[in-house]
Amino acid sequence: MSESTVRRWRDELITLLAVQAPRLDRALKKVARQGGEVVLIDGTLIPTQRRTGRADRRNYSSEHHHHGPHFLALTDERGRLIWISTARPGRTHDNTAARQEHVLAHLRAAGLGTPADLGFRGLDNDVLDPVIVTGFHASRAHELTPGQKTANRVLAFGRAPVEHDFAHLKNWRSLTKLRTDPARATHLLRALLVLTNLEINR
Repeated sequence: MSESTVRRWRDELITLLAVQAPRLDRALKKVARQGGEVVLIDGTLIPTQRRTGRADRRNYSSEHHHHGPHFLALTDERGRLIWISTARPGRTHDNTAARQEHVLAHLRAAGLGTPADLGFRGLDNDVLDPVIVTGFHASRAHELTPGQKTANRVLAFGRAPVEHDFAHLKNWRSLTKLRTDPARATHLLRALLVLTNLEINR
């Protein structure tokens, strides 16, 4: 059997699995129907080998000091992955990706909230009824009060499950040795989302 045939079958299987991954609106509505009130959101980078040429510069993340695709993920309160975004260039900011995916509008439509890290500051400017809650940011001119530091610790503790599930997802060897074009990473990530949930639910 030729190598190209095996590669084609692999790609077809990944595509079939990827289409089973839920859309953002459906994933959030399912959480709401099951009585959930919040989901957890975070962004991360999947490190890849550096590709040559200027076109790959946008795939470099100055935050992580590595090349690779950036993506957002949502989990439920227990940390179970429910949705993965489209993979974007590594230099993409969490806020930018969330705006492009219309995360805020989908959360409001589903009646859900989410505690988020400082990477999502400014995404939700509704002071009276915020959906996306972020911690307090310290600066040279503004030190955090004890109350604000406590609030940040509580928020970080509540967000722990999403970090745990990211680690579980990244355990797949196909991601640790990812050499595929970042533009094709979306299908792979969504296929792994389906497989991860199948493994957890066994």
